[in-house]
Amino acid sequence: RKQKRIKAHEEEKQKVVDTLERFGGEFQAKVLSLLIRDHSFVQQTFDIIDPAYFESDARRWVAKTILKYFKNYGKLPTRVVFMTEVDKITNDVHKVAVAAELRTIQLHVSDDDMEYVKDKFLDFCKNQTLKSAIFKSVDLLQAHEYDEIKILIDDAMRAGTERNFGHDWKKDVDKRLLEDTRHTLAVPWDCVNMVMDGGLAYGELGVVAAPAGAGKSWMLASIGAHAMKQGKKVLQFTLELNDLYCGTRYDTIFSGIEPKKHKDNYDRIKKAVVNVPGEIIIKYFPSRTVNSHKLLAHIHQLSGAGFTPELIIVDYADLLRANGRSDARYLELGAIYEELRSLAGELQVPCWTASQTQRSSIDVEVIQADKIAEAYGKIMIADFVLSLSRTLNDKQTNTARVHIIKNRFGPDGMTFPAKMDVLEGVMEVFDEQSTQGIAARQAMKSADNLVKKMLHKRLTETKDPHVGHSLG
Repeated sequence: RKQKRIKAHEEEKQKVVDTLERFGGEFQAKVLSLLIRDHSFVQQTFDIIDPAYFESDARRWVAKTILKYFKNYGKLPTRVVFMTEVDKITNDVHKVAVAAELRTIQLHVSDDDMEYVKDKFLDFCKNQTLKSAIFKSVDLLQAHEYDEIKILIDDAMRAGTERNFGHDWKKDVDKRLLEDTRHTLAVPWDCVNMVMDGGLAYGELGVVAAPAGAGKSWMLASIGAHAMKQGKKVLQFTLELNDLYCGTRYDTIFSGIEPKKHKDNYDRIKKAVVNVPGEIIIKYFPSRTVNSHKLLAHIHQLSGAGFTPELIIVDYADLLRANGRSDARYLELGAIYEELRSLAGELQVPCWTASQTQRSSIDVEVIQADKIAEAYGKIMIADFVLSLSRTLNDKQTNTARVHIIKNRFGPDGMTFPAKMDVLEGVMEVFDEQSTQGIAARQAMKSADNLVKKMLHKRLTETKDPHVGHSLG
């Protein structure tokens, strides 16, 4: 009799708890797509998700696999994990169905309605948890266990709420003092790393500001190449140069061979590429055709395919489109930079981009914040901003100047001499007092003196009445 009562109790419970059938198969596939790639969403809903909510055996298998892996490792399963688990399925029909479901899930990664799906699924799970609590409270009511009923209902009402309540200053003192508060990814230049307190950290936005033709893209490529030397996975979005052309710049940086000689040095470049420990994927989008939502969708697609970036480069943010509409360009640019920093924060990776400076900065020796084009809001939003200036003289001597405009992590306002040779992919920034820094400053001064002598000679020849030219 007791077993019959338990069985009847479970049957009644199943009648109370709904499934996702009324939302349709596509909605369920979207939910699973979220669970595969959104760590915070799984964390928020972990205790209130039941694989039984999903209709088919294949969808229930996917949900169980995600929850089991998350419980054991605190992370989301990768493509490799799913492939391994699918191979363990002994029933061929079930294996085919699961493989087909996983392919369907990947099709929804870039859907625009995922926030709506999140809200609806979260409400559904909360309602089921509350229904279950009410059903359980019937037996407690008969036993007059009112305090237990209150605890049960209160817990159900709190289900699915945000789990990260913030940093407890007293309790979490060890986290501040014994653990790194910023996990940084260094840039190629020691003097810049020093003022940045190690480099750009997870969730932070760095900006290279320079006029057209100064070398913004080369500087971003140098940062990407340095990360690859550390074995990191780099994702670069390019909105100006095509992906193949960007790839040749990395070929130049790692081989030291100028682009026009690449075909004649195929073996050397191939060897240089193979020996790089890190990886990079370069994705081209036409200017002003994508926003941060599209970038995020592409990143999720790559993560689903096994490539999770550890550094994101956007070349460059001024060519993105804002997620919303704005009548004023400066407001749109401010929104773009806010959205890009939010993307870095959501993914917890450092993000580097570039910004165009005003035309008047083309031959300025040190570019200050007032030369940033169209929107000073960029400076306010970014965590670290440096400017790159190369006068006409600098381009002749392969020199440049790097000025720290903004720095949340240390001092700013200093200027570093640099060496820049785009033919060989060389970008070096020196401490002003170092041997290389002194040599770079001397090269700049020599070029300035040479130009002054040439101008003085022309001026003297113009004033000398005995100096003229023949018209015949």
